[in-house]
Amino acid sequence: MATIETSPAPAGALVGTPARARGRVQRALLPLRLRGATARVRGKTLLGPVDLTIARGGTTIVLGPNGSGKTTLLRVMHGLQRLSAGSMTWNLPAPLARERQAYVFQTPIMMRRSVLDNLAYPLLLHGMSRREARKRAACWAERVGLGAAARRPAPVLSGGEKQKLALARALIRAPEIVFLDEPCANLDGNATREIEALLADARAAGTRIVMATHDLGQARRLASDVLFLRGGLLHESAPADRFFDAPDTAEATAFLRGDIVQ
Repeated sequence: MATIETSPAPAGALVGTPARARGRVQRALLPLRLRGATARVRGKTLLGPVDLTIARGGTTIVLGPNGSGKTTLLRVMHGLQRLSAGSMTWNLPAPLARERQAYVFQTPIMMRRSVLDNLAYPLLLHGMSRREARKRAACWAERVGLGAAARRPAPVLSGGEKQKLALARALIRAPEIVFLDEPCANLDGNATREIEALLADARAAGTRIVMATHDLGQARRLASDVLFLRGGLLHESAPADRFFDAPDTAEATAFLRGDIVQ
């Protein structure tokens, strides 16, 4: 049976407080450990068994051909996909672990409200006053270039604007880790550069980034380390420079060369 294990929370823990503001009051969410993690749906194995550890700091890029298990791995780590076998261990109890992470889907999910309301929503959910939430939301709208669109309905935004909004909504509570599934898919160069700049700022502020992409140029620009999946299995886990310069497996070499890898 699959298990999700956590360590006890220390006395006086503060829920939803950014990592850089917690100091010694509360332990960090990371590392995240997967051991024998396996996900099956209707008898088909989509992932695993996978063993890996996500430590603090940096940007992990998840690479692999279509159907390799990239999205399933992200969903497992965020708790959107249940494990069929194996274990996943955070450094904190499950409720705190959920509080201190975020997920950005490939196709942004927009509430049928204004940009400002979309940004304020996660803050309101966690007890912030409406006045303070909208004030912070307005700052974030300006920060991501959506200040002029703050009162527009979110569903009418362009694809790039929606993705910036989704990312800002994920980052507004300063999560310790954020999972991103192809956040720049189908975006033009300008929108991609803006998304990458936001991710660089988040990383500098202490947020751990785990992101799936098909864009090898983007992977080279952003990665501090790489996970390479094929057939639901983790074939390589390596620092970015080593993976791109001298991958260990023939499959990864072929993938980087642009060959079709099944």
